[in-house]
Amino acid sequence: MKFFHISDLHLGIKLRGRSLMEDQKYILDQIVKKAAEEKADAIVIAGDVYDRSVPPAEAVELFDGFVTDLMSEVENILIMVISGNHDSQERLNIFRNILQKDNIYMIGMPPANPDHHIEKVTVRDEEGTYNFYLLPYIMPHMVKNVLGIGKDETISYNDAVHALIRRENINNSEVNILVSHQFYNTVGEKAETVERTDSEYITVGNIDEVKSDILELFDYAALGHIHTPGAVGNPNYRYCGSPLGYSMSEREQKKSIVCVDINENGVKNINLIPLIPLRNIRRIQGKPEDITVQACNDYVEAEVIDGESNYDKQEIKNMLRDAFPYLLNIKWIKPDNEVTAAYNKTENVISGSEADPLTMCKMFLGEVNEDEEKMLTEVINELNANEKGGN
Repeated sequence: MKFFHISDLHLGIKLRGRSLMEDQKYILDQIVKKAAEEKADAIVIAGDVYDRSVPPAEAVELFDGFVTDLMSEVENILIMVISGNHDSQERLNIFRNILQKDNIYMIGMPPANPDHHIEKVTVRDEEGTYNFYLLPYIMPHMVKNVLGIGKDETISYNDAVHALIRRENINNSEVNILVSHQFYNTVGEKAETVERTDSEYITVGNIDEVKSDILELFDYAALGHIHTPGAVGNPNYRYCGSPLGYSMSEREQKKSIVCVDINENGVKNINLIPLIPLRNIRRIQGKPEDITVQACNDYVEAEVIDGESNYDKQEIKNMLRDAFPYLLNIKWIKPDNEVTAAYNKTENVISGSEADPLTMCKMFLGEVNEDEEKMLTEVINELNANEKGGN
């Protein structure tokens, strides 16, 4: 059996206030094309289909088109989707039973009652039996009733996920795959050392950490939530990463589809299929004339060394906008500190009406350093989580 593992589509997200809908359509079309070429039997989407619990209409339309194209272009493909922390579980769960008749499993809600279990999809072929356990994103309070924990009692993310999975009657004579959207971390590794990106939701103190030993019950773990691709201790337990870069911190990352070949004996091969973006994310530093000669259609953050120049700042802004149609922002750098790039002033180039909450905050506050920007991101994400009913 061959299946694709993707996650963290974040449809509807903006990059420094710029819509990425065209870029996301471009990358989803690549995934459909590759699935057809590889004759994939299934595709799993490990959470965060959308960037917000109430996504814009065009994001919903884009995902609908993606699923429709998969079904049209890839014969008999099985589609399995779980909700992530950015998704509305209730909305993603709509028509769950109806869609399953067409081999589409949209699992938005985790088990809610003691007699409920993690959704299991079983696939059989001439080589074996494969069980996909589809576990949406959970917060501990969501599964207290399932686990028989009192309302006033506390339980950690780690213990909640471990207990929920251990309730399942997992048959080790068959092949078992977990699809999950949580912050899994290798046993013995400190959570703060895990590479994270600016586009991720990171809890204060990493309280959402789940130790990876629970993954040992499975032949493969298709994980979502972390935007940087990589394995969690074992090459068969991995984050595929987001299909596109959604922040400056991801500008050097190579994005890909994880293609898994598996048979009755477990994982045969894992192949990373590169995804080529419509536009790259770049940070270009130098004097105005050195930057503008690198004109391109990528998403660009310009770091202008603000030294002696024949241009005034407005002229420089106009030059940069002409050279870079997808200019994200301009940072003015002190000329006496080119190596450390000490920031003097940051100017956004997106209007307030187009900006996302982070960009609007930065417009209002003016100069912010990297630590302050990270703090703003955490506060905004925490507010978004609370809006969805988080703790």
